[in-house]
Amino acid sequence: MKGDTYKHLIAELQKLNRRIESARQDERQNVLREIREKMTEWDITSNELRRYRRGTYHMKPVLAKYRDPATGREWSGRGREPAWIAGKDRSLFLIESDDAPAGTLRAVRAG
Repeated sequence: MKGDTYKHLIAELQKLNRRIESARQDERQNVLREIREKMTEWDITSNELRRYRRGTYHMKPVLAKYRDPATGREWSGRGREPAWIAGKDRSLFLIESDDAPAGTLRAVRAG
């Protein structure tokens, strides 16, 4: 090791890294082959290997926060700003709690 130079050690490291990657790819191919064989033997589909999600993802409806007095279109304040409110004072379009029917939902998409 006394005569090893920096360049020599770097060259050895690169050779070793190539050998490591080659060995990893060989082992990976063997593992994939074994997995395919087991899947065939046990009649396992790829969908069965997916991670199980408890239930489905549901978003609760959001109450409308703003209403366009001219058209009655509503917006919750989330997502893209509709053209009828863009660049204007939002307080002018706020839905008062007694103004909105109970359970008013974002029925019309922004646009």
